This record gives sequence, structure tokens and C-alpha cells, in this order.
Amino acid sequence: MASYLIQGGQRLEGEHRVQGAKNSALPILAATVAARGECVVRGCPDLSDVRATLAILEYLGCAVKREDGAIVVDSSTLQRCEIPERLMREMRSSIVFLGPLLSAAGRAGLSAPGGCEIGERPIDMHLEAMRSLGVRVVEEGGRLRCDARNGLKGGRCSLYFPSVGATENLMIAASTAKGVTVLTNAAREPEIIDLAAFLNACGAKIHGAGEGTVVIEGVERLHGAEHTVIPDRITAATFLCAAAATGGEILLRDAEPGHMDAMLCVLEQAGCRLRRPGGSQLHLRMPGRPRRLPTVRTMPYPGFPTDAQAVFMALAALAEGTSIITETIFESRFRHVSQLRRMGAFIRVEGRVAVVEGRRFLQGAQVDACDLRAGAALVVAGLAANGTTCVRQIRHVERGCEHFEEDLRLLGAHITREEDDLGPTEEACQT
Repeated sequence: MASYLIQGGQRLEGEHRVQGAKNSALPILAATVAARGECVVRGCPDLSDVRATLAILEYLGCAVKREDGAIVVDSSTLQRCEIPERLMREMRSSIVFLGPLLSAAGRAGLSAPGGCEIGERPIDMHLEAMRSLGVRVVEEGGRLRCDARNGLKGGRCSLYFPSVGATENLMIAASTAKGVTVLTNAAREPEIIDLAAFLNACGAKIHGAGEGTVVIEGVERLHGAEHTVIPDRITAATFLCAAAATGGEILLRDAEPGHMDAMLCVLEQAGCRLRRPGGSQLHLRMPGRPRRLPTVRTMPYPGFPTDAQAVFMALAALAEGTSIITETIFESRFRHVSQLRRMGAFIRVEGRVAVVEGRRFLQGAQVDACDLRAGAALVVAGLAANGTTCVRQIRHVERGCEHFEEDLRLLGAHITREEDDLGPTEEACQT
């Protein structure tokens, strides 16, 4: 196992280049299965989740290589259409292989996905979306067997919640379905638009991505293409919160401020001075102690993202005044609260509402990263805390943050990655 060892109290200052979006790279890499040719995907971050995705692609028979900073996938050598449980459980987004396999092979076999335990993430919407295309779904011994060997057929599908994963799966599968597919109450995240741009580059005809209704005109087949994934808006927000928590100043490069409006609004109201020098740059300066955050309520895009809730709670724990944060997406996404309390944070949780009374100082402690975003929040808190903080279980953080400690050191943080022999301690991560 490995940990981050942080000597807090150092003001962060400097420039940071934002990594490519994990939540864009993973579905795009999965979608290369449906392209049945050579695809070049640039800007994929070096993460354990990306490596897990590549392992699935290789298991399926695709040729995978890294070349000049890009990932090249040739799916013309596809040999399998079933994914074993050991690979499915490496990450929660592995379910996004369902649509590509049905498009490429007309059938798919998989099990429930794994990843961070942040609450129920049911796959029923994925299955209903596939059924709307004529897919037969059978559950056998905990595994799903999906069959569309008579061909995918366009249809109508309305999601009861704008699920990002279900929207992605349906867009990929419907791209090669016979006829037109209409999806209503679709997810509107920037990553949806990015996936549609990749699929359209492969020959798909997708209209309305990023809006509530998406229309997909099926084509006979997709072909290879080149694509660069968008910047990661959540890791960008993590670095902004780290700078704000330490009273620092940061210039983000290769960012996309237009994808971050809800988060930037909260930072401005907390006292951050934000400036957009132009293009893909974003500058933040924190002139003093943060003010209390305006009421934060996580919502589907364009609302405040659930993935940013934890790092903003770390900032609220240091703010002047009381902040209220409501989590509406996942019921277990306050698992970092107990760990922030170990550092002296004063947080009360009532159901899905957290009341955070800011403290001028937090104190370094030994804490456990229960999931990706919780781990990033603990790092942010540790950077601003007095004394030493040890963040354990950082394998979760490495699922989504590329070269995290190295980039923080370039900004002036005193943080190192330490190997240890500690076993799992996630049972401590309770609110």
C-alpha cells in the first residue's frame, strides 16, 4: 500500500497544466471497440482506471499501444465479447463496454462493475436503454448476457434520471442500429459532448449531444478516427481548491472554464479572485481566509457536480462561517466527513445534508482515502493543515489524479508518496 505524507501550511503558487478528463477518456476508449478500426486517442491521463480499461481492451483482443503521448487502439482484431469479473470489478465505469460490444459483436457478457463505494449506481437504466434497441437481456448467476445478434434497431428511450453512463452506452450502441434512436432526459455533461464528437468522427450521426434530447441516426458501421479528450474539470477544481485553501495563487493551463461555471461561482462567492486571461487559461488568487460557501447542492450538469463535493467541503472546513452542502446524487458520498473530523473539522451530517462550521486551522492527522474524491479532499485539507498529515489508501486517488503529488510539489507543496505495508482500513471511513 502507499500513502501521501504532507507537511501542511505551505502556500501553493505557480502554473498547472490540467490533465485530460478521466470521465471522457474511459468511454471513448471503450467506444473504440465499436469503431472496428484503428483509433488514436490523445490526452488520456496516466491513471489506474485508464490502465484497467486498456487491460479490458487487450483481453477482448484489441491491439493497444502507446505512441507519441497517444493511445492507439485497433479493434479490427476483436476476438471476445465477454469480460471476466476480475476485470469488471477494477472500476465502476466498466459497464460502458456494454454498448460497444453489442455494436461490434451483437452480444455481450459481463458482471456488475466495481470501483469506489460511493453508493448505489444501478445498471437498470443501461439495460432498459439496450432493451429499447431490441436487445435481449438475461441474468445468469450474477452475470448479464445481452443478445442482439439479429441486429440493433433504433427506438425511443426516456431515462428516469439523466445517467451519464446510460446515455453513453445508448449513444454508442445506437450509432450502428438500424433506423433512428431518440433519447430523452439524456445526460448533458461535457463528457457526453466529447464522446459524441469522437463517435461522429468515426462516422456516426449524433445530433443534440449536451441537450436533453439526443437523436442518433444509425449507420452501417463506424471506422477509426483521431480524437483529443477534453480537460478534466474535476481535477482542475481540485487544484483551484488546493490553492484557495492555502491562500495561494494558481494559473491553470489547458483548462476549459466554460465547463466549470457552477464551481467557479462558488469559489468567487467564497472570496477567490478569478480571472480568465484567455483561451484555455484560468487564474485564481485567494487574498485571505475563505468566506463561507454559498449553499451547495449537487445536481446533474450544468449543476454543481457530485465529484467536486468533497474538495469543496475541505475548503468549507477552513472558511469563515457556516456552509451547507447537500448531496443529492449518491447516498454514501459523505464518507470523508469522519476523516476531516480527525483533522479538527466541525461537520454535522443529517441525512444528505452536511453543515460545516469553518475553523481557522485544521490539524494534521492520519486519515484514510475511502474513494477517489474523498482522498483528493483529504490532500487539500492536509496541504492547509498545521503539522503532518498522512493520507493512506491512495490507490483510490490514483484512479483519477495523474502525477498528483509531483504536480503539487511543483506548486510548492511539501508532499511525498510513501510505500507502507498497512492493510485496508476502509472500515474507519464512516460518517
